[in-house]
This record gives sequence, C-alpha cells and structure tokens, in this order.
Amino acid sequence: MKIGFIGLGNMGSAIARNLIKAGHNLTVYNRTQSRAAPFTSLGARIAETPSEAAAAAEVLITMLADDAAVEGVIFAPGNAIQALPAGAVHISMSTISVALSRRLAEAHREKKQHYVAAIVFGRPDVAAAGSCGLLPVALPNRSNAANHFSPRLGRRHSWPAKKLTPPTRSSWRGIS
Repeated sequence: MKIGFIGLGNMGSAIARNLIKAGHNLTVYNRTQSRAAPFTSLGARIAETPSEAAAAAEVLITMLADDAAVEGVIFAPGNAIQALPAGAVHISMSTISVALSRRLAEAHREKKQHYVAAIVFGRPDVAAAGSCGLLPVALPNRSNAANHFSPRLGRRHSWPAKKLTPPTRSSWRGIS
C-alpha cells in the first residue's frame, strides 16, 4: 500500500519503520529533514513538502505534536489536503483537539477523502516493538481503514464514534 507518513519524531519513526518492515511503500516527510534521511536506506522516499508526501498516497498518516503542527501540514500553503487523492484516508495519530479533529473530518469529506482519528497508547520503545494500543475512532463505515495497519502497530481497540460509552477497562488489557 502507498502510504504518506508525516511526523518522524520518536513515536512516528518507530511506527514508520514497522510499516516499511510490513512491506508498505512509504513516502515520509518531517519538518527537520535530518530526521527523514535515515529512511532512505530503509526504502522510503523522502518528500520535500507535506503535499508531496500526500500526492500519491492511498493512506496519509500524521503523527504530530499538536493542533498547530497538524494545521501546518494539512491546511497551510503547500498543504497535504489539496494533494491527497479523492478516496484516500487520512489517519491522524497526532495529539490534537476534538475541534480540530471535527474540522479535519469535514474538510476531508468535502474533498471526498476519509478521516480516521487514531489514538495511540504507548511509548517509543513499545511502538518499535509493534505493541502500541491503537484506538481508531471514525464513523463505522470508515473505521476499516485502520485495519490495514493494526497488526504491525499493535493491538487494535475500537468503538463507533457515535457511541458515547468508552470501552471497559477489561478491553484495554495489554496496552503499555
């Protein structure tokens, strides 16, 4: 699968490596280009801009620190949302507000793209081992996008976004 990956900090780097090991074709982008350089030897293509990372992606994954970082790569000039093909899926593993998540969902819907907010539980060493907890939250007919990745990222936990009751404590076993 063709994946654009934006955000190669400690968690993002570990997750991107696991996706490459799983045989996915990655194009990676990071504001600090030196963080992306080691991925060339792993077989990834290095993008110069967020839009270049998104341009041919079937799936775009963002793993960024906050709302401002996500807005900068998705909505700012040279942005990813304009380049991401119709029908593609944006999986946000970033730490963002509910308001931004809703804005992303609406913006992707307008572009005929799909959006999944995926909460990730774990630390960089857990991510490197492929043992993070992954909680994709989306409308029920869109949540399948995360199924492609969960075996390489860790344990998948989910419930439909319109259901207000979170999973029980017992369903979170094994999350580090």
